[in-house]
Amino acid sequence: MAHPIRVLIVDDSASVRRTLSEIIEADPDLTVMATAADPFVAAERIRQEIPDVVILDVEMPRMDGITFLRKLMAQRPLPVVMCSSLTEEGSQTLLLALEAGAVDIITKPRTDTRQFLVESSVRVCDAVKAAACARLRRGDATPRRPVPGKLSADVIMPPPVARHAMARTTETVVCIGASTGGTESLREVLEALPADSPGIVIVQHMPEAFTAAFARRLDGLCRIEVKEAADGDPVLPGRALIAPGNRHMLLQRSGARYHVAVKDGPLVSRHRPSVDVLFRSAAQYAGANALGIIMTGMGDDGARGLLEMKTAGAATLAQDEETCVVFGMPREAIALGAADRVVPLDRIPTEIMRVRAS
Repeated sequence: MAHPIRVLIVDDSASVRRTLSEIIEADPDLTVMATAADPFVAAERIRQEIPDVVILDVEMPRMDGITFLRKLMAQRPLPVVMCSSLTEEGSQTLLLALEAGAVDIITKPRTDTRQFLVESSVRVCDAVKAAACARLRRGDATPRRPVPGKLSADVIMPPPVARHAMARTTETVVCIGASTGGTESLREVLEALPADSPGIVIVQHMPEAFTAAFARRLDGLCRIEVKEAADGDPVLPGRALIAPGNRHMLLQRSGARYHVAVKDGPLVSRHRPSVDVLFRSAAQYAGANALGIIMTGMGDDGARGLLEMKTAGAATLAQDEETCVVFGMPREAIALGAADRVVPLDRIPTEIMRVRAS
């Protein structure tokens, strides 16, 4: 970049503003343009100078962050990263913020141990850099309604992939990886799928406590069942399993049936859950029975794993640049030769069903 990414931090907590400022200033590619204790101060600061990225708290005095986000996106759209405490209670609100135009969600940095502070720093800086590159999409003001009559249903890296491709069986499993911009993109894909779609496993980079609410929201909107994965969950037709935030998810196989393993472990490709972890396990246990799809997101998580899937005989797809919010992960996968084809977002559901039929 020609100049460091300028960040405006909006949070009513002085300690959070200080911690975020220290994290951002420690990265040579980032700088703190200003801080503000509430949206009114932030609005005045934006009138004086336009930041590259805004980090916005949810709960603040005088005006909450969601209201400010909607006003901002209507009057002066900017890349916004929502920052929240790690609570299940506020997760539904943050999903609405993503629909309203926020680029990403981060949790307030944890400083209780050095490891957590380091991991928080990685996530904050990566989210800001991705937001600075994002193609802004205006939020959909129309409330999304649940599918009528739908019944709601209540790390260790795998060994290297074998050199020969696994024989094709009758069951297809779809593995999807996404990051920045992926929440709304995944909604578009899953909403378009029929109830008899193949089983799907998904890694979406998202903080813990938010993936469960994300899965519940999608479950109400889609014809397929969508749930946050639990260790041992079977992968079934008409079901999508989403990796829990802060846990790795691996595909495993017992006979002709697939299930997932949910595990702790270090960051892989700077993430937990990691797309590479899922894709590598799919290469090992599903081989030619799998379809790997890499979607919008910053960085290179999933690129090498997708190549391993392709080498093991799987069909592989990458989302095209035009429909990505951030064309980072797909670009890296394409550069490695990991993607059989590059397709727009609205084509992905058709490709999922086509692979199943083939």
